[in-house]
Amino acid sequence: MATIAGTPWVRIRAFPMLNPPILHHSNLYFAERCFPKFRRSFSVSASVNKVDGEVRVRFAPSPTGNLHVGGARTALFNYLFARGNGGKFVLRIEDTDLERSTRQSEEAVLKDLSWLGLDWDEGPSAGGDYGPYRQSERNTLYKQYAEKLLESGQVYRCFCSNEELEKMKEVAKLKQLPPVYMGKWATATDEEAQEELEKGTPYTYRFRVPQQGSLKINDLIRGEVSWNLNTLGDFVIMRSNGQPVYNFCVTVDDATMAISHVIRAEEHLPNTLRQALIYKALGFPMPYFAHVSLILAPDRSKLSKRHGATSVGQFREMGYLPEAMVNYLALLGWGDGTENEFFTLEQLVEKFSISRVNKSGAVFDSTKLRWMNGQHLRALPSEELTKLIGERWKSTGILTESEGPFIEESVQLLKDAIDLITDADKALSNLLSYPLHTTLASSEAKPLVEDKLSEFSASLIAAYDSGKILSALEEGPSGWQKWVKTFGKSLKRKGKSLFMPLRLLLTGKIHGPDMGASMVLLHKAGSSGVVAPQVGFVTLNDRFEILRQIDWDSVTQDSPLFESSAPASVPN
Repeated sequence: MATIAGTPWVRIRAFPMLNPPILHHSNLYFAERCFPKFRRSFSVSASVNKVDGEVRVRFAPSPTGNLHVGGARTALFNYLFARGNGGKFVLRIEDTDLERSTRQSEEAVLKDLSWLGLDWDEGPSAGGDYGPYRQSERNTLYKQYAEKLLESGQVYRCFCSNEELEKMKEVAKLKQLPPVYMGKWATATDEEAQEELEKGTPYTYRFRVPQQGSLKINDLIRGEVSWNLNTLGDFVIMRSNGQPVYNFCVTVDDATMAISHVIRAEEHLPNTLRQALIYKALGFPMPYFAHVSLILAPDRSKLSKRHGATSVGQFREMGYLPEAMVNYLALLGWGDGTENEFFTLEQLVEKFSISRVNKSGAVFDSTKLRWMNGQHLRALPSEELTKLIGERWKSTGILTESEGPFIEESVQLLKDAIDLITDADKALSNLLSYPLHTTLASSEAKPLVEDKLSEFSASLIAAYDSGKILSALEEGPSGWQKWVKTFGKSLKRKGKSLFMPLRLLLTGKIHGPDMGASMVLLHKAGSSGVVAPQVGFVTLNDRFEILRQIDWDSVTQDSPLFESSAPASVPN
């Protein structure tokens, strides 16, 4: 029999309704047969004490789909608890749903966990002393423990047909009673069972549940939780096809893998009742339980696909960083008690505590996740950020190169407008675009147009033709600043009256990043050939050709402009 050293034992006491000798675990079945009058009546209470042994936790996904953010948070909490307590993080694949479980789904889950940085100490691909780590490979173990319960009388064979079971449910419903098992096989004789076996009648294994009493546990998150046993009824642990049911598998696995703490979603809380009874019947010590609240959508319903992206893989494909996902998931129901919201995985390991996990559900806010991703993105080392964005620009066909001075300077200029790697495409395309005619026709540009913009444009064209603007740009930002100052003095303009029309005519926009850096980059883009031809980049020379052709009388009269200039776009 497997034992778990250093874990809290369930305290179970049996109190007969009358006064025969107190029934111990070993003679409970005998008492039920001999004293049916007070059959199965005792109370169960589970308490937690300090754990002195090794902390061992597990994350046990079912490979029937993608890793949901709720599952990822559960995995994260288990990982943080294990690492923070010097324990082991075990990965177990619960693939007993043979029809829906796929190896492809399993591989996707493992990939997502690895991407998040949640490495496991034991499990598929890692091995360990408690394997195998797929439930589909542990059937022999489940059958051994099921037979042990059958021999002790705490489990019995049930030969009821599906029709009989449905009829029981209907009767219970009419009587407004819980749909508990009321068949004869709980009290059938060995002769009656043997007769059905000889006929070849299919049967399940049912666990004998006390008809009276209660179960009480101290949940590490929710505090004291209790259930009345009379609402449960005898439940199946092995199906007629020989396959074990979920609650039986989980109990045997957690016990034989020496799991000390079970940290899981609150939807598993009702399963604790069945599992605790199985722990006791097999003589296994109980682990600590901690049930984490669900992740909710903004409307406070359970987060689902109808609310948008919900799987880790989707967020990875959308350009989110694993560091940001881990940080945000940790804050869904947990905090360190300070105003700080930004943590690395290492910092979370140091600060995480189950006692600070909230009972109430946490709302998933995609806007905040996006904002947080931007913070983590900009916190990356400059070289790493430049490499990520440079490779993105080349892969999407905006640039012909992924590294070099133009990429480095563009990243530094545009990074404040990038929350996701995918935002980098729009940021660079906006820089390269020249929507002058559209902007001139806007109401926001009207004050600029009326402030002698045509005269300003003529002076700007003259400065370009003289070669002064290009010479200034060759010197970089400092050369540009010197030229702007000189140009402003020649027009007796400064401040907004100088920079606003200058930005409009040169970039085609009224707002944007630092103008000096932008102009230097536009000059480099035109001279280096780093921008892909299909993007539709409007060079400085082309921009001045457009300025020469503007009919300013039409502009001031709100008439259609002479021509339009297409903005740079990301190729399809």
